[in-house]
Amino acid sequence: MSSRYDISHLLRDWDYLPGQVVARRFKGRDGVEKLQLRVDLGLLQMNAQGRPDGKRPLGHESWFEAYRHQMEQWKESHSGSDDDFTLGAAECGRLQQESIQYHHRYICWFQLGDYDGVERDCDRNSQVYQFTANYAATEELAWSLLQFVPQMLMMRTRARGTAYLKKNQWHLALEAIREGLEELEAFFRDNGREEIIESSGEIASLRGWMEDVRQKRPLSERETLERQLGEAIDSEDYEKAARLRDQLKRFQAPGP
Repeated sequence: MSSRYDISHLLRDWDYLPGQVVARRFKGRDGVEKLQLRVDLGLLQMNAQGRPDGKRPLGHESWFEAYRHQMEQWKESHSGSDDDFTLGAAECGRLQQESIQYHHRYICWFQLGDYDGVERDCDRNSQVYQFTANYAATEELAWSLLQFVPQMLMMRTRARGTAYLKKNQWHLALEAIREGLEELEAFFRDNGREEIIESSGEIASLRGWMEDVRQKRPLSERETLERQLGEAIDSEDYEKAARLRDQLKRFQAPGP
């Protein structure tokens, strides 16, 4: 085998860091922007646009687009009805493998701080999961893709929340996390897996993150005064407490 296949020099100059996601973006020799993800035994390379591996199944951007096109053709030949259009094991297997490629890419986008990229690829996979849920021949085949929904929802929530935190929009970040938790809980309930809610790693991760954000969130002037008031009362400094109450009065809503 030719030595030109050896990528040892690339790996030697780019250390793998256990427990960390290490990614980079660059323009390839073909002029196409690419991403690379360092893994323990090498690296994954993917295109930044379109299907990550650059292939065009049946002339379409992805298997998802190809099967969606087939579904539309089915409807045209069946009086606008999609009844009896199904995705078998082979189709679901291709969609699952393809969605994992997009999963790797949105992991890279997150590490690189491109939260719009995370959103795009998560939304794309979300459409695939719903498409599969609608047309998979069996519930087992549908779940072969739906099982990845919690991880996708968690990553999308983290991207949204982190984007807000970068702008010091703490309230919006907390709202994004709350909405992500609601989406996760609704997913488990809608799929008859309500018992998983309390043991879900994704839910535990977001709950822990929400608490961390709450603790680090800068207090508003009113919250600062309320905290100081509580401390003054606890220390029985009633003169200071009276002054703080007077300052808090300006935050009270005016009467009718």
